Amino acid sequence: MSTSTSAAAPDSLLDAYRIHGEPYYKSAGNEVDLYLAAYAHRMPLILKGPTGCGKTRFVEHMAWKLGRPLVTLACNEDMTASDLVGRYLLDAQGTAWHDGPLTLAVRHGGICYLDEVVEARQDTTVVIHPLTDARRILPLEKKGEVVHAHPDFQLVVSYNPGYQSSAKDMKPSTRQRFAALEFDYPPAALEAEIVAHEASVPVAMASTLVAIAHRSRALKNHGLDEGVSTRMLIYAAVLIRDGVSPHDSCEMTMTRALTDDPDMNAALRGFVDAAFP
Repeated sequence: MSTSTSAAAPDSLLDAYRIHGEPYYKSAGNEVDLYLAAYAHRMPLILKGPTGCGKTRFVEHMAWKLGRPLVTLACNEDMTASDLVGRYLLDAQGTAWHDGPLTLAVRHGGICYLDEVVEARQDTTVVIHPLTDARRILPLEKKGEVVHAHPDFQLVVSYNPGYQSSAKDMKPSTRQRFAALEFDYPPAALEAEIVAHEASVPVAMASTLVAIAHRSRALKNHGLDEGVSTRMLIYAAVLIRDGVSPHDSCEMTMTRALTDDPDMNAALRGFVDAAFP
């Protein structure tokens, strides 16, 4: 039985995870400076905020800025510990251990980003606990190995506290191992600038879409779980740029995507009608 993870040089194992071009990100506060201060101590971080507000883009930007590979995993309820740390697999030489994405980041000094971490089963996420205290280790029980984190390794997780049910909320024993940064949708002018840049549309058009989003967000917890996100605005703006009518674009990317409730659909269409008479 082989226990070799790869014949490749360690520096090359994370090449596929390197970000070579600067991801566009507009800071809404001091989050960049705070992240840099946390990374200086390799402090584990939670990014909290609504869906589609820019958490993932922020992590991509910071990984680029720091010159570190970024290993991203979208968590889900079917994720197992082996999906994170690795498993034995058959290959041409027999049975060999293959590091999972988390283990690759731990061994070789990447930033590991677990997106929507509370979607993973709690018995899976406990494997990160030894990485989030002074030990900075990752036990590989099936392999009989303890991996000591590379000096450049950092763990970052995200979740949306307003959207999760109590059954999926983050356990206090996990939460208290992290520092936290809180995100929200940007101020209207900045959000319009972001949408205009990402979709290559005039700022005036982006501002109109942002106004619709702000009205929808006022309905959160009053019929909607979430309002229109910045990501949805970019989708709508791209379709409008490519010649789809504003009403059809908003119907596809906002109204139908947000809810199936007829009353909420009608309210959202009213916002669009008012913005594009």
